[in-house]
Amino acid sequence: MTQQSCDILLSNGYLVTMNDEMHIYPQGSVAISGNKIVGVGETVEIETQFQAETVIDCTGCVISPGLINAHTHAPMTLLRGLADDLRLDVWLYGYIMPVEREFVDQNFCYTGTLLACAEMLRSGVTSFCDMYYNEAEVARATAKAGMRAILGQTILKFPSPDATNYDESIEYCRHFIEDWRDHGLIIPAVAPHAPYTSTPDMLRACVDLAKEFDVPIHIHVAETNLEQENSIAQYELPVVPWLEEQGLFEAKVIAAHCVHLHGREMRAMKTYKAGVAHCPSSNLKLASGVARVQKMINTGLHVGIGTDGAASNNDLDMFEETRLAAFLQKGIFGDPTMLPAKMAWRLATIEGARALHIGDITGSLEVGKRADITIVEVTNIHQMPNFARDPEAIYSQLVYATRSSDVRDVLVDGKILMRERELLTLNETEILDYANRISRRIDAFLIAREGNILSKLLAISADFIPQETFEIQVKVSITDTLNLTSLIEQAGFKMVRPSIRAQYDTYLFFEDSDNERLRFREDEVKDQDGKLRNTFYTMTLMGPANEKEFDNSIMLTRARFTATARQSLRFYREYFRPTREQEVIKHRRRCHINHEQTDFAINLDEVADKQYLEIKCRTWSASDANRKAILISELLEKFGVKTDSQFKIEYLDLA
Repeated sequence: MTQQSCDILLSNGYLVTMNDEMHIYPQGSVAISGNKIVGVGETVEIETQFQAETVIDCTGCVISPGLINAHTHAPMTLLRGLADDLRLDVWLYGYIMPVEREFVDQNFCYTGTLLACAEMLRSGVTSFCDMYYNEAEVARATAKAGMRAILGQTILKFPSPDATNYDESIEYCRHFIEDWRDHGLIIPAVAPHAPYTSTPDMLRACVDLAKEFDVPIHIHVAETNLEQENSIAQYELPVVPWLEEQGLFEAKVIAAHCVHLHGREMRAMKTYKAGVAHCPSSNLKLASGVARVQKMINTGLHVGIGTDGAASNNDLDMFEETRLAAFLQKGIFGDPTMLPAKMAWRLATIEGARALHIGDITGSLEVGKRADITIVEVTNIHQMPNFARDPEAIYSQLVYATRSSDVRDVLVDGKILMRERELLTLNETEILDYANRISRRIDAFLIAREGNILSKLLAISADFIPQETFEIQVKVSITDTLNLTSLIEQAGFKMVRPSIRAQYDTYLFFEDSDNERLRFREDEVKDQDGKLRNTFYTMTLMGPANEKEFDNSIMLTRARFTATARQSLRFYREYFRPTREQEVIKHRRRCHINHEQTDFAINLDEVADKQYLEIKCRTWSASDANRKAILISELLEKFGVKTDSQFKIEYLDLA
């Protein structure tokens, strides 16, 4: 028999193929030619059939498909251990996002990804699915490392480290896809961060972009119970049905976390062939809960295992993650037969590939698939002894006894990236030097930030959230008594959510805070007869505003965070010690109207014994803000308001 030539022969290992029949070969070999597998089977047969330039002896090792890390934020390796043992919102809004705004640039993302790739390769990972900023730099680093990846450019409704608004993020994402879509290892993707950090318009634009280029959408879904509660409160729909309404599942979806999916949501996602990335360590550490993975599998969903970012895990060790995934299903749901080792290893390999929509090219050792392979030693002291009675006990050995340090060799796309535990494509010394330098800079930044107002706010309240960046408004001084209901109806509009309010605002100013100010608001909501119906209190942090004037309106651009005020005004005075205060009292009749499919707040205010008509709306998008400024001019005309009596300052400045 004439032998075929091939490039690499992995010889005489315990071969777990992870194909549909779950074939295993206790004495197996794999032949590789170029970037593809050309032979899989018993060593005697493969060595008879193939002759290779490079032969790697795998005695005492398992030859397995490379592990698939289904959800990462790769550059966040540089934020490992930055802020631990905090609630998700405090961790995210109080520490991670401020540090990202200050430090995340192209070099940060490139070098942080190199560090992540080095760690993942040592953990036997050959493919990963990422979501972060400056994703073109993540792609450049991944390509240098030689790994396979689905890389999603993060898109948020509020400003991010690489964009001032989501219009810019979507445009960046388009260019990123165009530049990388033909790469052999990189699949670019669109990554709207989560439903609660998206607008319907933004999500639809993301879907359109993903469909245009036939690339995946990577998004966090139902990570916390609060996310589900807020979705139902705001939209009267759980998260997945609301995403259905936005058309999200018209694209190939990779949904991260999915901790709090309802059964009907699982069935819907299965219908749409959406993949799930289960992140057990991160969900436990942030107290998000434990996803019902076995139920997802029983429903027919493709579920992969992900580490999440190193800032919330704190490592990218897929062996640790796979072991924990198996244990959690057993322990939390009270059944030791749940997620057995064989199925857990499927989730780490072929099911992970299918969840990422790449199961046709990787995830199993089959002829024609890409040569993405991990070779794992299984004769170390913590793995011994082993038993031959049940050949499938190899899965228990891999999942329950093996560590990432047991990974010996890694191949991706037919290229050897790690040989005898030596990384061949990355310079670990240089990477670690940069990581140490950036950590010292971040430390200095956080130490200096202790006097920052937002930092102090987050120390006492975990629910401060960013509000829309752009506020478009106009105020008109009214000399004659005005009836708001008549004004609205005569202009041909329907009043929506009318209310009567008394608002008592106290502004706290600070000498060294870059023009930031805090507003404590007592808001009394009354019925149409003027009887008090409800009182609530809010605290708002407002950054300095950049103004842009239009003919009949002004656009303010600034960062705003708001939360329920759970303490008294006296407490905030003593806690923040402002240099001065200013009070504004408003008696307000408010309603909302819809003009050109846009919601506007119409306020008839009495301030300091004078009456004003205010038209206001907010948005996350710069282009949308410009459009709404034009619509305000149209409303003034429809209301018949004299524009010579308008002014473009806030009530605070008026006072």
